[in-house]
This record gives sequence, structure tokens and C-alpha cells, in this order.
Amino acid sequence: MSLVICSADPWSEPVQQIFRQSEAYLAALYPAESNHIESAEALTKDNVVFLGVYWHGELAGCGAVKILSDDGLYGEVKRVFVLPEFRGLGLSKALMGELEQQLKAKSVSLARLETGIHQPEALGLYEKLGYQYRPPFAGYQPDPLSVFMEKSL
Repeated sequence: MSLVICSADPWSEPVQQIFRQSEAYLAALYPAESNHIESAEALTKDNVVFLGVYWHGELAGCGAVKILSDDGLYGEVKRVFVLPEFRGLGLSKALMGELEQQLKAKSVSLARLETGIHQPEALGLYEKLGYQYRPPFAGYQPDPLSVFMEKSL
């Protein structure tokens, strides 16, 4: 099969390359205080599922969910990014579906995320997947550049 989604190592060089590209992309769109980027170290914790999405054997993107209970039990979607050359293939949708399945398998019935106002493709994807707009959650503060969403699973 040409699409494979499986566990990945946030410290691996291919993932680190994706992280660098996603961080540069976000830095071009938002000031540092509006970027809520999870570190590779944080993505190796026991409450995190970190996945890579592979297209024909090549790492095309990644994403994670952090299971938290600081504002009710939920999974926060983090670090979803597909390299530009792999966009339009449905990889983000497939990755989000697998992240949601991972939450369900752990009896977590709510997914939340924070993204930015200058990412219409991401906002469109989340809307199509059934995510609803909501106020900031957990430790997030209101930010005119941030968008907060959630979905019941």
C-alpha cells in the first residue's frame, strides 16, 4: 500500500527535518509568542502518541496527540504537518483520522487543537473533519492570531 501511518521517533533525523520546515513555516506566519510548538522531548512522554505518515516509503509528515486531564479528559492534537510536496493526497486527513482512532482506543472521547488564523488549509481540514470552534482551553490565553477547536469522538 502506498500510504502507511505508524509510530515514529520525534528525535529521528527525517522527523527533525520536518520539524525544522514546519517551524520555519510557522515563524513566517506568526510571532514567537503565538507559536505553541511542542518539543521533540515533550513528544516522547507516556501521554503522547506520535505518528509518521509515509507515502511510498518516504516520510511525508507527522502528527501527535497529547492525552491531558487539566481541563477535563481530552487529547490535544499537536505538530500535524505534511511536507508541501505531499499535499493534496489526503495524507493530513488520514493522519488526523488515525490520531482520533488512537484517542478512542485509549477511551478519550474529545480532541482539541490550537491553530492559527493564517492557515486556511488547516482550518478547512479541521472544519471538514467536524471540529467546532471554541474558546481557549487549558493554559492557553486568548490570542487574536490563534483559533481553538474541538471535536467529540
